[in-house]
Amino acid sequence: MKNSLLSIFFSALFFLACAQQTPSKVKAETPENLNYTTELVVPDMIIPWGMTFLPDGSMLITEKSGELIHFKNGKKTMVTGLPDVYVRGQGGLMDIATHPNYENNGWLYITYASSEGEGDGGNTALIRAKLENDALVSIEKLYKAAPNTKKGQHFGSRIVFDNDGYLFFSIGERGNRDENPQDITRDGGKIYRLNDDGSIPADNPFVNEPGAKKAIYSYGHRNPQGLTKNPFTGEIWEHEHGPQGGDEINIIQKGKNYGWPVISYGINYNGTSFTDITEKEGMEQPLFYWVPSIAPNGFVIVDSEKYPDWKGNLLVGSLKFQYLERLILENNEVVKREKLFEGIGRVRDVVQAPDGTIYISVEGKGIFKIVKK
Repeated sequence: MKNSLLSIFFSALFFLACAQQTPSKVKAETPENLNYTTELVVPDMIIPWGMTFLPDGSMLITEKSGELIHFKNGKKTMVTGLPDVYVRGQGGLMDIATHPNYENNGWLYITYASSEGEGDGGNTALIRAKLENDALVSIEKLYKAAPNTKKGQHFGSRIVFDNDGYLFFSIGERGNRDENPQDITRDGGKIYRLNDDGSIPADNPFVNEPGAKKAIYSYGHRNPQGLTKNPFTGEIWEHEHGPQGGDEINIIQKGKNYGWPVISYGINYNGTSFTDITEKEGMEQPLFYWVPSIAPNGFVIVDSEKYPDWKGNLLVGSLKFQYLERLILENNEVVKREKLFEGIGRVRDVVQAPDGTIYISVEGKGIFKIVKK
């Protein structure tokens, strides 16, 4: 009993210490005057996980349950030809992105939970395909994480291209924090980098490491559900779910270790600690972290002329607190946070369309666009 009380006491001290030193002491405020509002454009969605835009202005939207929807001229059409999707827990049909040269080559990229391969259950897979008459054709499997597991946690997953045409995507550590994220011979808890055809770039950081997963670009991640290109610097920025506290924003660098679960600003969901350190040599510190967790999802760094007062700001959806968070940076340090559209619902994704309009997807509602009042 005494040991149990001591454990709780020291866990409480650890959590308090994290809360006192965290950059999220920059409290999220509600702006007095917001120049924008939201307009529902695609109603009646359940868990709209990802979205992307085609050259004609139409939209492709993934439903976690395994449906791909083409929204055009106010109508929703179901896209056929998807591979079998393993729907379990947090896994299902996840992100979708167009190739940077989509107008010429027509390639779409999709991540989803798949039961193909070794073991029972599923794991995250990446395919590319083309769209013809609202059907996926020319499907190519580019990556499949292994092994499968029946655990329902931490599939990731987001997709983004950088300025050099490399494809980055994320896979969570699948609820196996003790083995996957720190081991480059295992999938899970990683950001991966591929050429657009699925081949491994010759300068990936671990191509010459025996037994390593050659597609890995960075490791030591928990569950990355935000991945975006910084339009001003070309860097790939990521955010990931922490446990209870310790959601992070990171700038992804080649071959770097982001620390999970050796270092963290979070604690277990039951209030106990799993690590007593927040820094370690050879492991990266986050640019920013949240205590308490907001459960971040979707990620945009705004460069649109339609929102001049948000230019250079970060927009992150909050599943937990049901708002869109705006983070204002100075010299890569968060100096102000705002809660936008409070109570709108669980924000699952944030995307800036090619025309500069920002869209957010909200569970149980649909896709909203942000417009001037």
